[in-house]
Amino acid sequence: MFTLSGKTALVTGASRGIGRAIAVEMAGAGARVAVHYNANAQAAKETVAAIEAAGGSAFSVQADLAEPGAADTLIDALASELRGDPLDILVNNAGIGAPGGIGAVSEADYDRVFAVNTKSPFFITRRALELIPDGGRIINIGSGVTRIAFPEGIAYAMAKGAVDTFTLALAAELGPRGITVNTVAPGIVDTDINASWLRGNAEAQAAAASRSALGRVGRPQDLTGPVLFLASAAGRWTTGQVIDATGGSHL
Repeated sequence: MFTLSGKTALVTGASRGIGRAIAVEMAGAGARVAVHYNANAQAAKETVAAIEAAGGSAFSVQADLAEPGAADTLIDALASELRGDPLDILVNNAGIGAPGGIGAVSEADYDRVFAVNTKSPFFITRRALELIPDGGRIINIGSGVTRIAFPEGIAYAMAKGAVDTFTLALAAELGPRGITVNTVAPGIVDTDINASWLRGNAEAQAAAASRSALGRVGRPQDLTGPVLFLASAAGRWTTGQVIDATGGSHL
């Protein structure tokens, strides 16, 4: 039920962190994976190499999602690699943070976080629908901060709230084509986006772990199970949903 054999997936922001874990897991389930990256070509190569070393199939595609026209750049490059083959699964994972309350976020930071976290999934998905067949899968990576008040990252939380709305509306629009659209919402995960305050800080680690009912900080691999379920045949009757994958944060 969880096999992705014969499928092709695009995972944005897959050179590191949650995106890399998802890409590796999908390849392990049999998918051919397009590993998108922004600037770290070496990290993308390492992701592809890890997949291939395990017997999987992958290739990398580059686009700066903060730049105008990024969706066209990405999907044109992807289509060139696919050479007429379909894109069965799209995972809109790429995202950036914007720390600070309402008085601390600059207009430039606000614009950038919305460009990457909200605008890019919208236009990437619109272009990708040219390649996605009926019965395809779209999975957006959201955040638990749409459920939990997060004033210290208000712009980021707003952008992720827009992703949840996008999921709901798109699921209704694409339902007649049998395309499912869902969000997976992580809590605090030990990735580069949280490294500046989390890694090497025992007090911060303990505070973050205490927010979860399961008593620890999330790992990228914790997100791969829900994504794999939604991407596979097992998830065929689930659409328009936000799957909470926060480890029970703030229950």
